Amino acid sequence: AASHWLGRCAALLQPMQQLDIHGVAKDALERLTAAPRRYGWHATLKAPFALAPGVDWLTLHHAVQTLAGSLRPFALPPMQVERIDDFLALVPTRSHPANAEIQAAAAACVKQLQPLAVPLSAADLARRRAAGLTPRQDELLQQWGYPFVLEEFRFHMSLTGSLAGADDETVELVQDAADQFFADLPPLRFNSLALFAEPTPGADFVLLDHLELGA
Repeated sequence: AASHWLGRCAALLQPMQQLDIHGVAKDALERLTAAPRRYGWHATLKAPFALAPGVDWLTLHHAVQTLAGSLRPFALPPMQVERIDDFLALVPTRSHPANAEIQAAAAACVKQLQPLAVPLSAADLARRRAAGLTPRQDELLQQWGYPFVLEEFRFHMSLTGSLAGADDETVELVQDAADQFFADLPPLRFNSLALFAEPTPGADFVLLDHLELGA
């Protein structure tokens, strides 16, 4: 169902019909959801990275499979739509005990998979720093390849890209529609790691595998 919100399924590799939001033009909704649509429906645990020399698909797959086997499934907190900076996302309820388990799983992904990644180039570092990072975020960027990890990480599933160019009425209509669309979510479980790939730079991400967590 969430792929219908984005307008593309990264598993089926095909477009999905987006819902109609009264008062929001179809092309406007397509623009607002373009960024998360490219990535597919997901919650990032380890930011995209290029494979280091000598690391191939089998090595990566084995590492993620081993990592998944070391983690235990758990129930996610209730999810709600929230604005984070300038985009909308589905996020877990704050102050829920399971948030600590989410943080631990995300930290494990970051730390255990980083040895497989190419270190960021000077251009990559400059691009990330252009957004304005705190000293701690810059430290995390240099060590782990991404500034929003460990204590800076916040689990979320993106529903839009930047809303900076949208008028207040459109933002309100889209957020109201998201609230309704995701209002009746069944209880969710964190029970697998998904492995995505970007076939060529700038291409849509595709889902390669789901690796079940340990029993």
